[in-house]
Amino acid sequence: MAAPAAPQARSSKTESYVDNKRKDDIRQANIVAARAVADAVRTSLGPKGMDKMISTASGEVIITNDGATILNKMEVLQPAAKMLVELSKSQDVVAGDGTTTVVVIAGALLKQCLLLLSHGIHPTIISDSLHKASIKAVDVLTAMAVPVELSDRESLIKSASTSLNSKVVSQYSTLLAPLAVDAVLSVVDPAKPDLVDLRDVKIVKKLGGTVDDTELVKGLVFDKKVSHSAGGPTRMENAKIAVIQFQISPPKTDIEQSIVVSDYTQMDRILKEERNYILGMIKKIKATGCNVLLIQKSILRDAVTDLSLHYLAKAKILVIKDVERDDIEFITKTLNCLPIANIEHFRVEKLGFADYVEEVSLGDGKIVKITGIKDMGRTTTVLVRGSNQLVLDEADRSLHDALCVVRCLVNKRFLIAGGGAPEIELSRQLGAWAKVLQGMESYCVRSFAEALEVIPYTLSENAGLNPITIVTELRNRHAQGEINAGINVRKGQITNILEENVVQPLLVSTSAITLATECVRMILKIDDIVTVR
Repeated sequence: MAAPAAPQARSSKTESYVDNKRKDDIRQANIVAARAVADAVRTSLGPKGMDKMISTASGEVIITNDGATILNKMEVLQPAAKMLVELSKSQDVVAGDGTTTVVVIAGALLKQCLLLLSHGIHPTIISDSLHKASIKAVDVLTAMAVPVELSDRESLIKSASTSLNSKVVSQYSTLLAPLAVDAVLSVVDPAKPDLVDLRDVKIVKKLGGTVDDTELVKGLVFDKKVSHSAGGPTRMENAKIAVIQFQISPPKTDIEQSIVVSDYTQMDRILKEERNYILGMIKKIKATGCNVLLIQKSILRDAVTDLSLHYLAKAKILVIKDVERDDIEFITKTLNCLPIANIEHFRVEKLGFADYVEEVSLGDGKIVKITGIKDMGRTTTVLVRGSNQLVLDEADRSLHDALCVVRCLVNKRFLIAGGGAPEIELSRQLGAWAKVLQGMESYCVRSFAEALEVIPYTLSENAGLNPITIVTELRNRHAQGEINAGINVRKGQITNILEENVVQPLLVSTSAITLATECVRMILKIDDIVTVR
């Protein structure tokens, strides 16, 4: 039988076959790549999650449990997988905690999307149903949440310690959680109670001691020592502190030029002038009664010379030099003073006042503490200690997470149970809602509901429990109306999680779900990758 000469006869109006294979392949590749990233951090979810050791190209080693840090340090080349890295970053910005959760949820959603796509459902339909489901999910979560007051310190501490439980420093959560709460509450401005700027909490890391020695300092801490060059004072009571941004050293010419000196008398004149110039400056400084100088690092010339240090020591002025440019704003806000940019503007009004400025030796180094500041700005300093650099960095990151959790509670004052309870509840309610919907939407919402079970599943898996039994039992409990039933990882069974004090801010859960769905919808909509050389 001869092949029919159809192609010539067929008019352009009728359907012709378009090859969709490539688009499906690209989508498949994107989803597989993104899921690989999600699986990489899956094991570090929850209080029994494992830590990752990241060895960078430069040879530094980082041990961490924080999803955002892990993904940030991973060299991800596939563009769709990069989106998951960005996703955990944005969760870090919005909520600060739940960076692993958000990636794991996105991975589970992508897995379900693969299934739906293989059933031949169009990506746009999946994407729209995801959007609807995520809006519904946020409503369900909000209905579950318990309002909290900022005066209720206990609840704030509970949520901070829940955040710390999954970290390496979890055994110190009794110390770090109250510390984080106090730090955030001390920088909350009563005039604008919803805004907390975490830049007002400065974390100073110092090697030596253990994490137990971490403390909250009402005042300032410099990770430097006082300049001891000419036997100047190392502690000062009733300090009057000036933050200066000019140099106390002989002036240099602006352009490269050399001064030719022909005989010694001229040389002496130059030296004498230099000396008088510096003395004049120091007299002006001393005249205001200032006795502590914080000197900003200078690029152009030495901020202080040996000669000026000698005169400053004679004038009994304590000097801390090489203050970083970025710290100036924080310092002036704390001391409630103004930075002084020129010696002519050196006035009493611009000074800050404190009871004590002293040098304290810690471990192998020394730090400078300024305490008892008068009219102190709303800032606070946390001095973190640790036995090695890895522990220090991880303590810093964990503390940052805890601070973010408290900040979330300040912004949106609702608590929600942890331990996989909200996810199972969502899964249950969305499953019920899917039965009401019609057509393809119902399918998509149901698979979205199934995807959310990945959180309790992974939690129990990381804790070494049997995930299938646990999740089934959990569903059963929720179906009976126990909204707050969750996985108690310590006891290895299901209990009322609110009574076990495992709580998290509402903002963490809602932003995790909205961000994850947004990212998945984005990946679904991509049907081709065009590389531009």
